[in-house]
Amino acid sequence: MDNPKKIKRKILVTQALPYANAPLHLGHILEAVQTDIWSRFQNLNNNECHFFCADDTHGTPVMLKANEMGISPEELIKNVYQDHKSTYELYDIKFANFHSTHSDENKKFSELIYNKAKSNNLISKATIEQYYDEEEKMFLSDRFIKGTCPKCDAEEQNGDSCNDCGASYEIQELKNPISILSNTPPIKKDSEHIFFDLPQKTEMLKNFLKNVQLQKSIKNKLKEWLSDDLKKWDISRDAPYFGFEIPDENNKFFYVWVDAPIGYIASISNWATKNNLDMKDLWSSESDYEIHHFIGKDIAYFHGLFWPALLDSANFRLPDGINVHGFLTINGEKMSKSKGTGILAKDFVNLTNPETLRYYFATKLNNKVEDIDLNFDDYVQKINSDLVGKYLNIASRSASFLKNNKNVVSNKINQDVVNNLIEKKNEIINLYESKEYSKLVRIVMELADNVNKHINEETPWKKTDDEALITASTAINAFKILSIYLHPIIPNITTEAFRFLNIDTPSIDDVDKKLINKINNYKPLLNRLDKIIMPEEEDMDNVNLINIDQFSAVELRVAKIINATNVEGADKLLQLNLDVGEFGTRNVFAGIKSAYAPEELINKMVVLVNNLEPRKMKFGISEGMVLASSNENGIYLVSPDEGAEPGMKVR
Repeated sequence: MDNPKKIKRKILVTQALPYANAPLHLGHILEAVQTDIWSRFQNLNNNECHFFCADDTHGTPVMLKANEMGISPEELIKNVYQDHKSTYELYDIKFANFHSTHSDENKKFSELIYNKAKSNNLISKATIEQYYDEEEKMFLSDRFIKGTCPKCDAEEQNGDSCNDCGASYEIQELKNPISILSNTPPIKKDSEHIFFDLPQKTEMLKNFLKNVQLQKSIKNKLKEWLSDDLKKWDISRDAPYFGFEIPDENNKFFYVWVDAPIGYIASISNWATKNNLDMKDLWSSESDYEIHHFIGKDIAYFHGLFWPALLDSANFRLPDGINVHGFLTINGEKMSKSKGTGILAKDFVNLTNPETLRYYFATKLNNKVEDIDLNFDDYVQKINSDLVGKYLNIASRSASFLKNNKNVVSNKINQDVVNNLIEKKNEIINLYESKEYSKLVRIVMELADNVNKHINEETPWKKTDDEALITASTAINAFKILSIYLHPIIPNITTEAFRFLNIDTPSIDDVDKKLINKINNYKPLLNRLDKIIMPEEEDMDNVNLINIDQFSAVELRVAKIINATNVEGADKLLQLNLDVGEFGTRNVFAGIKSAYAPEELINKMVVLVNNLEPRKMKFGISEGMVLASSNENGIYLVSPDEGAEPGMKVR
């Protein structure tokens, strides 16, 4: 088949920067896999594509985490960097460069962009009322505050953005603010801050949204936000703050969302220096490189409005495409340690082959902004059915017949069978380009089904050696094409397949070429998966440290036991009726029967997890959890000191 000469594209690809206060979870891997597949495809399709990322290291959460651990922020981000980098490697994420926002390059470009914006009259100062914690004697930046979202009224949201609706806002707009340091309402105190004039960029942003490759639903949401009269963007934070100081300012630091996306540029610059390349050729208004970002839907506001406005203010090239994906759920639930779905990405590889997770994600991913569920039963079934039962089955079946011919492949094949696969090449290319991975995988597996059907219909086990050789040679040529199609998705398995086929890693154009004459002996490339069993909850106690934001989400209250009874049919449970003061009474089932008789618990003060989701049990509904500790000697309820009253908050 003729292959028209294509114009080679030059592409820079980025994924959202993981935050440097915790290990990677499987949601990070979802985004990395989606981006890595697209980047690998571009190179398979004879384009020049480079994939960049970095750790997002600045801001309040890093400060809080480091303080919690008793180490410096610098030490924390250094440790997390190595952890993140090694975890990505487990999933064969192929970065051109993985860097850090706490770098000389990032500082250089942050100051450069800021100074250019300043020279273009886009920077101003204003004295504003800033939240101040009287108990801690410090101004509070956005992540030191929790409250109610001013856009959708979701509670327990950060001071700068809402995890529920994705909106971004100024900290002063937050309803019912509470300091997470003292759990007290902050006061307002004057502080001079620095602002970027985002309204000046309204028309520019409207034009940007017309031209950028972006899902329609996200584009419409950004247009909606754009029509709401943009406000000047507060780009400064008061000390103490872990980040870069703003040039010529005293104790003022760049807000993390200023220098975080600049981390893309910094990572590319670091790579350019290593490879003796000029940044002007890579990312500038004169560059002919395309720029494509892959992000989660929760940061669309920053990437769709703030980021292009910053770039334009400094005359940097704007992104050509922004691909937005949804969140990841596990077995239909949000990732949660308490429910056994909070397993870390680096621990998941102990449960199954990480390459198979890449494939499973591909079966779910498309160009829509949809949440994706990782269902373990479906996972095992799909891997065993698709990769083992369809794709690799072709190689193992063909190899047995070719071995009888000293692994020599015949030039005589059923060309119609092979052409059926070749004819799908352009469609496969288009589906990769448009990020419709799930549809692509379905087509590839349909092709594999057809090849297996051909083998079954030809019944080579009943035919002469010569006839069997034709069938096997046909199938092995088909297997080569399938391996090329799947290479961006399962690179390790397909690389081993290419070794078996005795060929170098091919390009997409090699789909049209016949296989060389001789293959190597076949070795199984993937075993069938067994049922995936998550670790028991108690085995995950030390999997991950939580940050202060996560802890603040747990509401602990003093409660008084007003009645306690045995639970019929339960060996370990007691039913507790609790007085929680202004919150009324609560019914709780507690596994403390071995340590306490019901009558000795009456009037005992305990600590209750007050905002725990009610749990339906066969004995009734449990409306919380009382805290207890245990060792080999028994169980011990956690009790407040004398003077505590029902309903009081534990801080």
